[in-house]
Amino acid sequence: MSLAEQTRSAVREQPFLFDALRAGVLNYTAAARFLEIDGDEDAIATALRRFGEELESYDEESVHATVTMQRRVGITEAPNPDALLQLGDVGVEPDGPHTAISASGDVPPGALGCICQRLRAAGIELAAAAGVGGELSLVVDNDDAVDTLRIVEDAVGSLPVQNGD
Repeated sequence: MSLAEQTRSAVREQPFLFDALRAGVLNYTAAARFLEIDGDEDAIATALRRFGEELESYDEESVHATVTMQRRVGITEAPNPDALLQLGDVGVEPDGPHTAISASGDVPPGALGCICQRLRAAGIELAAAAGVGGELSLVVDNDDAVDTLRIVEDAVGSLPVQNGD
């Protein structure tokens, strides 16, 4: 495998580097040092620069989505036909200590990952989460509901519409 192929592979294993490269904000030399690739640091930085030039950048257009919140929901681990929402084997039902927050509309596939990273940085734990087909749903403790709502609204409103890789 060539040094350029090794570099591309290593970047794809580090999503934050891929996103920074695609956004045009990556420090090539620092990233070359960070990646565990045997080779000349300058050559790796050059491979990163070339890879970044080949990637399509994000469109400037933002997503358009509706974010809603429903307080006092509970989590059930068995499929429940009366559940408000099913997230795999977990159901969300009325009357509980949690809040469900949903986004629907023009929500890109990577939105759930981005939101989960922001929530983790804010110290907010998820009780459940799922995203599919332009929609995502999160369940958090009622005490974290307002902060989560703000984070989801901000993240969804600032996510760029993505072209293909």
